[in-house]
Amino acid sequence: MKQKRTLSSFLSSKRILEIKDAESLAEKHRYDFTYSKLVVLLGGVFIALFLFSLFLAKTLLVSLFDPAYENQQLVLRLSTLSTAVDSLEKAALDKDIYIQNIQDIIDGKVDETGVQSKEGTAATIQSSSNNLMEISAADSSFRNEFTKVESANSVEKQISENVFFFPPINGVISKEFNIVERHFGTDLVAKANEPIKSVADGTVILSSWTQDSGYVIGVQHKNEIISFYKHNSTLLKKVGERVRAGDIIAIIGNSGELTDGPHLHFEIWYKGSPANPANFIAFD
Repeated sequence: MKQKRTLSSFLSSKRILEIKDAESLAEKHRYDFTYSKLVVLLGGVFIALFLFSLFLAKTLLVSLFDPAYENQQLVLRLSTLSTAVDSLEKAALDKDIYIQNIQDIIDGKVDETGVQSKEGTAATIQSSSNNLMEISAADSSFRNEFTKVESANSVEKQISENVFFFPPINGVISKEFNIVERHFGTDLVAKANEPIKSVADGTVILSSWTQDSGYVIGVQHKNEIISFYKHNSTLLKKVGERVRAGDIIAIIGNSGELTDGPHLHFEIWYKGSPANPANFIAFD
């Protein structure tokens, strides 16, 4: 009686696959296998194809055929662009306020602490900044919470620790720094056509003409220190140019309405506060 074969014996029985030449019937290749090995191999191939198809469906194909994915990407890009625009807007606002502060320093529209006092100067820039500038002396405690007001001694100490200054010109002091009289710099008289030099390394941030100060040039130094040179006859550097200490940047003059003769009006500012240049520079 023929023995009944089980599934286990069927899968484990060895098989031979021979590949012969069609003409000579000579054996070319011979493979030994079982159905169990064949099932495992086909299962592995199927799983690999399934995983590969799933990967494509979640990456490449979804971007081509899934509208929801495209909408999500558009929302993400819009969110990123919105954040970037907000950052650029804030940076532009800060720059406008910074430039306006420098212009007010040049025009003398600042109080003894270096905080702007002209009503409405930054009203078109930022209402909160305008509110801070219009706070009265009775509200000084509230203003001090938002504005760092440094004493003259503290300012001078921090400046002397950060920068070594060159004399801007060889001249005689005709009017000294006086914060009470709102004279925020030192006036120096020198001979005609005397070259004016940068007092330290820095970048030119202002090179223009103003009605009060005439031809003015300003240099931004490290550690938030700015030097201004006013009433020049000629400006030799442009905005954005790098200068070294001792580089000639202008020629002494008598330009502008707030002058009574050829001289240099020289100012040093640290974090928005004026400092006495004579405390850092030995003028001849």
